[in-house]
Amino acid sequence: MGEEMQEGARDRGWRKAIPEARDRLQSKWLVWVVGTLLALETASVLRQNYFLWSMGTTAELVLLAEIVGISIAFACLVLALRAATLGGALVGGMICLILLYGTSSSNDTILRSGLTPLVFLFVLTFLSTRAGRRKKARAGLAEDRRGRSASQVIANLAAAALSVSSLGFVFAMGGEVCCGGSYYSTWVHPVMMIMCLAALVEATADTVSSEIGQAFGGVPVMLVGLRRVDVGTDGAVTLLGSGAGVVAGVLVAALGAWALRLSVRDGAIAGIAGVCGLFFDSLLGATVERRGWLGNDLVNFTSTMFAAVLAAAVYRLFMH
Repeated sequence: MGEEMQEGARDRGWRKAIPEARDRLQSKWLVWVVGTLLALETASVLRQNYFLWSMGTTAELVLLAEIVGISIAFACLVLALRAATLGGALVGGMICLILLYGTSSSNDTILRSGLTPLVFLFVLTFLSTRAGRRKKARAGLAEDRRGRSASQVIANLAAAALSVSSLGFVFAMGGEVCCGGSYYSTWVHPVMMIMCLAALVEATADTVSSEIGQAFGGVPVMLVGLRRVDVGTDGAVTLLGSGAGVVAGVLVAALGAWALRLSVRDGAIAGIAGVCGLFFDSLLGATVERRGWLGNDLVNFTSTMFAAVLAAAVYRLFMH
């Protein structure tokens, strides 16, 4: 929430509470650490595909070809639309590949996978980012015309991909081992999907609420203390922006539940956790970000992870 883009920073000077050097360092570390995890997971997926290619059935081979082709096309589309920089597009392609590999099935169309909520998220955030662009540009809040950087893409989407990766599998397995459950094979698949969807819901709701609120929401208030502040202030919210974010999140949750083959209850858990992540993001913005401890990228990444973990925790409560 209250994200101030680099274009505005160049035009009006650095306006964030965090020192610019610290913010850049945190973003670089996010790219190096999480980006490396994504790259390793991508390499693992491609290696598995190589072995499956030699022994898979026709349906599996077609699915693998679709996953790779769609991921490349997604990265190219993002770059062509200037929705992301070259680095952001490459990271987006890896995230798309991991999402598709972790959520698709040879028994279903490719639309019944993480592709559908990911594309819907992209459309909603792309449109909301460009809504009222001139007004946001005058205020120094418009997104850089080159699009989102690699750190911004990771901050918003990496948690969803990691939820259905081998790391997500280890997280789910650890939960079952600790609980001594006997239904591991039925538990691990839904919880990974729910975590993934919750992270996508949060990312959608956060971006839409920020962009719509900055363009059309009027004077925002701080989530903590309800004090009126300037547009673009970290941790500030507007009624219109928050409402738009919640609606966008609910739409992604509903469509994503269908695409990921989740029940209505599981989709609701993901949706509620994602919306909670939206307001958790604002809380972080009003506290640690306002104090200059964390930059926006780390706040966004933390919020998507919070939504995913919250969804898993709530799901486990329902299962016991």
